[in-house]
Amino acid sequence: MTKTKFTKDSVIGEIIKEKPAAKKVIEKYFGNGCFTCPGIRVESISFGAMMHNVDPEKIVKEINELED
Repeated sequence: MTKTKFTKDSVIGEIIKEKPAAKKVIEKYFGNGCFTCPGIRVESISFGAMMHNVDPEKIVKEINELED
């Protein structure tokens, strides 16, 4: 099985579905409000990062380094 590499254009909801451990990283940078927001199904990491004034590459790197 090949490991999915996420990018800053990956949709937050899709990342969490494919890699549940990513929830911790998302919460760390965006807070837990993300999980109740309907935008989670359409908003990308880069959009969330812009809204929270965070570097999207930093978030993507942490998510991609997580163990499954």
